Amino acid sequence: MATPPHLASQLAVNVLDAHSLLAAFGVLGVGVVLFAETGLLIGFFLPGDSLLFTAGLLCTASADRGLHLSLGPLLVAAAVGALAGSQCGFLIGRKAGGALLARTRSAKLREGAQRAEELLERYGHAKAIVLARFVPVVRTVLNPMAGALGVPARTFTVWQTVGGLVWSLGLTLAGYALGSSIPDIDKYLLPVIALIVVVSLLPLAVELLRSRRAAREVRG
Repeated sequence: MATPPHLASQLAVNVLDAHSLLAAFGVLGVGVVLFAETGLLIGFFLPGDSLLFTAGLLCTASADRGLHLSLGPLLVAAAVGALAGSQCGFLIGRKAGGALLARTRSAKLREGAQRAEELLERYGHAKAIVLARFVPVVRTVLNPMAGALGVPARTFTVWQTVGGLVWSLGLTLAGYALGSSIPDIDKYLLPVIALIVVVSLLPLAVELLRSRRAAREVRG
């Protein structure tokens, strides 16, 4: 029996490719992927940054005509997925403690957990929670780490909301703005996404430079 075309496209989806995910699942897929990436440790490999940017790009008239998304529903799905995922990860960490991270065999997850703990210790709860949104893998593991380390629920909720909205809506609107201003930008999607990922890491890089400069001044 032949497989329906829409079902075949979903079965053949490449979860590491943003365009493939969007073609298979559309706006709903954005919310689900962001929830999994920020709320479930198994989602650490998912392409959150490139997914948001590509989805924003596909809301413009200059994007691929075979796939067009609506900006309003996309922004809602992105925000809900990012915020609900982080809160879920925090609650899992609070109930399970560090047991899940301690048992993982993934070197990337262990490294991410170490970086997340360093962020919390170096920058304090508020700044670390916001900065972690812009670092792949770290944004996955910081949420359960925050729960396991006893970060107050109110503090976590306020700052994960701030960071989550800036990250999810910012990258989506960046893709939309670029797609609206540059014709056929989707032809150069890979280098543009690479640039966006680099730019998304700038807040953390600036903060690291600032802290190192402050440390040198203290030692001096």
